[in-house]
Amino acid sequence: MTTKSLSIPLDFPFPSPKAHPLPTLHPKIQFPCKFPLFSLPQRIQFLRNQCPPKCQNHNDNNNPVPYTSQQEAHFTETQEAISQFLQEFGISAAESNSIALNSPKYAKMLFDSVKDLEAWTSWKSGGDGNEFATLGFKEKVAYMAKEKGDNGKVAFLESLGLSLSSSMNVARYLHGESLPNLIHKVKYMKEILFSDSDDKRLVGKYARCMMMNLSIPIDEDLQQTLSLFEKVEARRGGLDMLGSSEVTFRCLVESFPRILLLPLDLHLKPMVEFLESIGVPKEHMREIFLLFPPVIICDITGISRKVQALKKVTFHVWAFDKDFGKMLLKYPWILSTAIQKNYKEIVSFFHMEKVAKSSVDMAIRSWPHILGCSTSKLEVMVEQLAELGIRNKKLGQVISKSPQLLLRKPQEFLQKLAGASAASQPDGGISSPQGQLCLMSVVVLFLEDLGFDRETVGQVASRCPEIFAASIEKTLNKKIEFLDRIGVSKDHLPRVIKKYPELLVSDVNRTILPRMKYLKDVGLSKKDIAFMVRRFSPLLGYSIEEVLRPKYEFLVNTMKKPVEDVVGYPRYFSYSLEKKIMPRFWVLKGRNIECSLKDMLAKNDEEFAADFMGF
Repeated sequence: MTTKSLSIPLDFPFPSPKAHPLPTLHPKIQFPCKFPLFSLPQRIQFLRNQCPPKCQNHNDNNNPVPYTSQQEAHFTETQEAISQFLQEFGISAAESNSIALNSPKYAKMLFDSVKDLEAWTSWKSGGDGNEFATLGFKEKVAYMAKEKGDNGKVAFLESLGLSLSSSMNVARYLHGESLPNLIHKVKYMKEILFSDSDDKRLVGKYARCMMMNLSIPIDEDLQQTLSLFEKVEARRGGLDMLGSSEVTFRCLVESFPRILLLPLDLHLKPMVEFLESIGVPKEHMREIFLLFPPVIICDITGISRKVQALKKVTFHVWAFDKDFGKMLLKYPWILSTAIQKNYKEIVSFFHMEKVAKSSVDMAIRSWPHILGCSTSKLEVMVEQLAELGIRNKKLGQVISKSPQLLLRKPQEFLQKLAGASAASQPDGGISSPQGQLCLMSVVVLFLEDLGFDRETVGQVASRCPEIFAASIEKTLNKKIEFLDRIGVSKDHLPRVIKKYPELLVSDVNRTILPRMKYLKDVGLSKKDIAFMVRRFSPLLGYSIEEVLRPKYEFLVNTMKKPVEDVVGYPRYFSYSLEKKIMPRFWVLKGRNIECSLKDMLAKNDEEFAADFMGF
């Protein structure tokens, strides 16, 4: 469809759609070049003349006036004209129709502009010689669309979910971008950002976790990212919709309009390839871009420089390629300037606490959210662990095994014990840690109630720090109840837990019960198993296929001993089959010596040689 070269009168009593000089007038339509300025009363009178009383509230949202059948027909023609106008830029008919149908506010803007222009020209000419009225309605709409100067980009942006005002603002950034290239770029970005994931809410869950553990001053990139999260949170469904294209893409474009200016072949695709080269799977690229959109905009050289800096201070060369992509997926914010700066402060803090840097780096690789935590917050948790005797090397062992412990909120981890109240203080404040008010972990109280002294609690914490991150009601109490049901009474709990504290955080259905079932299947009773657990609690932590089955089969099939022998000595399962059980058995068999499992395995090499080999 071709459009005639028309122009809008300069004294049109409404804001002109374009601020730049207007094109040459159509030869059949003669408008004077200069008009006197219209005062506000004249404009109001113009509106009253053109709109009958029943239409005076046409724009009143509380009393909307429906379109007449003729207006509806014209509105349909408007959408058809938009579709035909878009096809002039090389867009397919199907795609043009989709854009036209999904940009109703843009269509209404053109529709209203045409109707206002028709009314204006009719009023100025007094109904005589109005050549503008001889043009077809679609032709007028197409002319108005062309006159906007955005070349169809506003309609396309509205079809993506942006408001009309946002579409017009973003379109200004895209003045030199062609519509076909823009559409192709958006399709590529949507494919990367919103892949067919089974759980689109997972990205929102990651975002909440990252925000919850952020307690340091932020830079501009993080500020923009948090602003995006706020926009998504304000929508229906909240942050759970961060992985949904319907909600997030328009918020992303509004917050970072520059992403639509990035060249596809020279920037976007190379950025994806670079992230793949450092261990980020393409199917998980969306987590990086949605949780930290500035990565999309950043120069690849700058990102590479930050990655190499982290490589030097955090990773051994052999582990970098394998682990860095995983760490980046867990915490894309590590590429921000604020987080990288905080890394140096965290390393310095733990150096003062005499914790090995290797332990700190291991904790960061396992749970990089630590990098968003201030050292003042970390200090609170470190002080509490120190009260349990967990310092220096032990502290390094704890944070490398359970780094999440450092991010616990003080109010979740601490509890007031006996001591003077704040009112007893001269200034009405809370006493210092050296004063009468003592703060300790509720988990410590739980373990002390089971019969542990303070030193043993520290040993348990060093062995299995995950206990301190566990819920007492949902995890620890339920494990105690389970052990009681299988025959491990409260009197035996201190010994059982001290030997194998991991039992308190093991999954009952996936870990403990399958091992018990296997032991029952080979001929042991529930009473036998309870007795074995009381004597050697790590028994229920051993792998069935790698430990229990091969050692049982060697005991019964090769050693020809009854399975009941392990009831009296369950530690049998703790020894290496290849390095200890088999060699000693073959020595005894070669000398025709029969002995118990304990006599065969409990002795050290010198004692075994002296007792059974005559050395």
